[in-house]
Amino acid sequence: MSVNRDWLDKDFYAILGVARNASQDEVKKAYRKLAQRYHPDSAKGDAAAEERFKEISAAYDVLGDAAKRTEYDRVRDMAASGFRFGPGGGPGGPGGVRFEDLGFGVGGIGDLFDLFGQGRAGGRVRGGADLVAEAELSFEEAMAGTTVPLRVSGSQACATCGGSGARPGTSPTTCPQCGGSGSVAVDQGVFSLSRPCPRCGGRGQIVEDSCPTCQGSGSITATRTLRVKIPAGVEDGARIRLAGRGEAGPPGGRSGDLYVAVRVRPHRYFGRRGSDLTLSLPVTYPEAALGANVKVPTLNGAVTLKVPSGTRSGRTFRIRGKGAPKQRGGRGDLLVTVQVEVPAKVSREERDLLKRLREAGGESPRAHLGTER
Repeated sequence: MSVNRDWLDKDFYAILGVARNASQDEVKKAYRKLAQRYHPDSAKGDAAAEERFKEISAAYDVLGDAAKRTEYDRVRDMAASGFRFGPGGGPGGPGGVRFEDLGFGVGGIGDLFDLFGQGRAGGRVRGGADLVAEAELSFEEAMAGTTVPLRVSGSQACATCGGSGARPGTSPTTCPQCGGSGSVAVDQGVFSLSRPCPRCGGRGQIVEDSCPTCQGSGSITATRTLRVKIPAGVEDGARIRLAGRGEAGPPGGRSGDLYVAVRVRPHRYFGRRGSDLTLSLPVTYPEAALGANVKVPTLNGAVTLKVPSGTRSGRTFRIRGKGAPKQRGGRGDLLVTVQVEVPAKVSREERDLLKRLREAGGESPRAHLGTER
């Protein structure tokens, strides 16, 4: 796994304002609170807020992913313990650090160098930055799936040169120092490391006549509109990765990814528990006591639920296949919880009937308390 320098230079926990031992739910809540505050739509025209939003998104991209978070913590611990790495320094640690002690296996040396971009692929050109956008959906849209337009700002491939960085009619030339490989060998004692070529920056090519539009960078900053397909059954807080739809990389480098953070507005009466939907169903006392067939709403029309006689308030019934769509096909269930409603006001006739019911007697529900004689 390749890790950029930000993992060493930036404290992602401090950026999100959470402790290192914070749970994943706490990290998620902190990100959503900050993202809502600094989102470009909430702070239009505020360049500082836009940069802050990018910083918050980059921090959550790491801490919001359990595997990335583990690697990030390990890298930070290594740096804090005095373990040195980077151009010119090479790997090393006080007292002679064993690679096995750092959590790497038999191929530990190669793995360690690859972790910091210094392995056999050390000549790779760094890719473009990842971007984060937010899509807000209604509950119905999340259940059915939809396609939403998103406006994304960032660097994109220059249309004039097609991303090569060279003036139209010309082409980049092979770098004479690295022969087009993008990397050069650096002798560091017992190790020989491969690093990006200093002349071409790891591209393997040199632009001698730069594109007038992008000045040789191969990209320009612009705002584009994307149409993103949201799958049916998506949950609130989900993150959808679109590979290669982030910022354009330098010539020879891959584009970053676009992460779409999904927000689902709550429904007026449906709740959700994984792939199951929940519903609170009011029933009258006679319906609960005597039993009844009651109409229940679902995502695709009403169904009839048989409420048995003697049903108590709080009892939950399961209606199979009427929940949220599952990613691998099928649907969850609808969990219907009965709530016996007590009327706040009753008519004179209803009052008389209730009195007659009370006078009819029957065992007191408090008999087990020993207070009824």
